[in-house]
Amino acid sequence: MASRPTIQDVAKAAGVSVATVDRVLNGRHRVREETSRRVYDAAAQIGFHAASLLRQRLLEGLPQYKFGFLLQKPDQGFYQAFARELDIAVRDHPGIRGIAHIEFSNSQTPTERSEKLREIGARSHAVAMVSPDYPAITAAVEDLRKRNVPVFSLLSDFASGVREGYVGLNNRKVGRTAAWMIRKAARTPGKVAVFVGSHRFGGHELREIGFRSYFRECAPDFEVLDTFVNLDSQELTHESVVDLLHRYDDLVGIYVAGGGMEGLISAIREEARGRQLSVIVNEITPDSRAALADDIVTLAICTPLQNLCRELVKLMVIAIEKGPAAATGQTFLPFDMYLSENI
Repeated sequence: MASRPTIQDVAKAAGVSVATVDRVLNGRHRVREETSRRVYDAAAQIGFHAASLLRQRLLEGLPQYKFGFLLQKPDQGFYQAFARELDIAVRDHPGIRGIAHIEFSNSQTPTERSEKLREIGARSHAVAMVSPDYPAITAAVEDLRKRNVPVFSLLSDFASGVREGYVGLNNRKVGRTAAWMIRKAARTPGKVAVFVGSHRFGGHELREIGFRSYFRECAPDFEVLDTFVNLDSQELTHESVVDLLHRYDDLVGIYVAGGGMEGLISAIREEARGRQLSVIVNEITPDSRAALADDIVTLAICTPLQNLCRELVKLMVIAIEKGPAAATGQTFLPFDMYLSENI
């Protein structure tokens, strides 16, 4: 049986002296937070029995902040991964004792969304959420701002000019990238379909705008069909894609700008195996990864969740400590792209 890790092992793993580990462990003299965190990380990594005590020592005297997050679609792998990364980013942010309250909402109605936002804001120092853009949401954001509770929009912007900041992708560029890939991958020009979850999702709307503008500018010999609204539902997407495949022999590309890609993938597996289609989806999940491997999906454009969550928490802390910014801003992160050859 392997012996339990000792203080000497922790010191070696952290690259510090045994005396430094002892000072952190027993609260003797002040140790820099950076050093204390390195000692804790090393202890946790090697399974030191007092790692929890080291974490407690690390957090002593630090301000405690409560972060509220409202996501959607709790059954989707992407949002499950999003929640995990948010929790890690709050836990690991230096200089604070962070508590993450993460909730999900399947409702798209503005009344329920705004009520949920107010509820979370009442018990948080700062809030971030994924939501469509409605006047009721803007009113709730304004109310929280008056109470010095900053609100950040995630993935899709809302309450522009009122919310503290937007953190996500440049969605217009995402849409143009999807169109570029379809043009490059299609053997011949033809009809192209685009799906959005809702016209109230600003991010989806910007992706659609970028998608259409690229074809108008660079590939006018392709025909972009009227936009399909799928409510981010895989069932609606499946039915619509099956109908498209039966109606248009010259369909060459499909882009799902929001959720519901599982329905697109299942429809192609059932109805269009062997047919030459350029298919673009968002995010890498078990479904999109398998579809890339099977050459059903051409490209998955992905949000760098770890980087996004770390940047978001940093901005939330700044807003809590320094107050609202003089001008609301946007933080765009570079997106990842997955093909069959790099999954």
